[in-house]
Amino acid sequence: MPQSITRRTFIQGGAAATTAALTTAQTSNVLGANDRVRLGVIGTANRGMQLIGAFLENPDAEVAALCDIRQSTLEKAGQQVGGKAVLLNDFRKLLDRTDIDAIVVATPDHWHALQAIAACRAGKDVYVEKPLSQTVHEGRRMVEVARETKRVVQVGLHRRSSPLYADAAKFIAEKLGKVTVSRCYHISNMYPNGIGRAAPSDPPADLNWDMWLGPRPMRPYQSNIAPYKFRWWHLYSSQIGNNGVHFLDLIRWMTGDLAPRRIAALGGRYAVDDDRTIPDTMEAMFESPAGRLTIFGQYEASGNPPLPQPGYIEVRGTQGTAYVDDSLLNVVPEKGGQFQDHRPRMAPVRLTASGGKPGKGNRNLSLTAQHARNFIDCMRSRALPNCDVEIGHRSTTYANLANIALAVGAQLEWDAKREVVTNCPKANELLHYEYRKPWSLD
Repeated sequence: MPQSITRRTFIQGGAAATTAALTTAQTSNVLGANDRVRLGVIGTANRGMQLIGAFLENPDAEVAALCDIRQSTLEKAGQQVGGKAVLLNDFRKLLDRTDIDAIVVATPDHWHALQAIAACRAGKDVYVEKPLSQTVHEGRRMVEVARETKRVVQVGLHRRSSPLYADAAKFIAEKLGKVTVSRCYHISNMYPNGIGRAAPSDPPADLNWDMWLGPRPMRPYQSNIAPYKFRWWHLYSSQIGNNGVHFLDLIRWMTGDLAPRRIAALGGRYAVDDDRTIPDTMEAMFESPAGRLTIFGQYEASGNPPLPQPGYIEVRGTQGTAYVDDSLLNVVPEKGGQFQDHRPRMAPVRLTASGGKPGKGNRNLSLTAQHARNFIDCMRSRALPNCDVEIGHRSTTYANLANIALAVGAQLEWDAKREVVTNCPKANELLHYEYRKPWSLD
């Protein structure tokens, strides 16, 4: 991504609200302008390979080492990067290497905290996929360790590196009036079979199942858990964590909210007959201290568009309603209702991303490459990246709290400063869990 876009996005976007951490003199491996960034990637299936491709679009990045706990996946990734990367099966051996500048964490969600913290302590900068963590405690500890070790940590909420979303945030703040309601959704009709049903079995011969489970309890392998279907098992992921965090983060950016003060969630397995342990239907609602609602809907027994206009998010203000996706900002003017002047309160607005097709097209991979570019630039400058770990933590906390509210069946009151639930002790017990030995964040 051109330097002008990086600077513009930084000023208007994610890291603009915080002070840049200029720690170059305190960093052990300061990169020069002409140095190639040598990356080690943990997790080389699906998203891992997408991230490898995104980083390699930047000529000053080199994938020097790969790590995966399934040998066939690892070897395939090695071939796709030209056979030059070191191949490893244990991420700890990767962190021990002195020729690696940064670690890309693309493992299942329950591994993110352990691996990102270990990488920071090993003197590596970190690009970690979303959701940042599985628990609020993990996320806060990741922030603390990143600050203690003075590492650059970019969270893979890659839309934070989009100039269009930065423009949308500025427009909404200045022109849309008082925002009272925002909505976002995860939609996928998986009826009737979903991820299917499967009996416990022996794991594939080349998969280290014990290592895959990591801090979570030992259990038999099941083919509809790994490699990708773990996202429908609450011990390892959730759909509000997987897809919802992307859009909750956008809404938080558009509105300027730090955290909710009240959280409620309802849902269950209403239609899909499979082994999942998360809902197929769910709605979570978050009330902001500023006086507005954010609503997330997960509908996996219905695939029809949930919004009246194309968009990943809907933001309703007193002057107009904004629909935003990777290619388009479309603002529909509000008209006065009962007892009010019925004339439109603003002119319609349509802004498109450069090269985008309004309402169509998917700029996901190009935005990921821009996000990777921003991470590399910040490794050199030691500035906070567009989606610094604190930003990622605050957005991931929305998903974690919604899952807790659903689990305990209560409306939660949240103290964002102390990061505790003030009205439900049982909910606080779910802010973290006991890791299976020998794993520990300390």
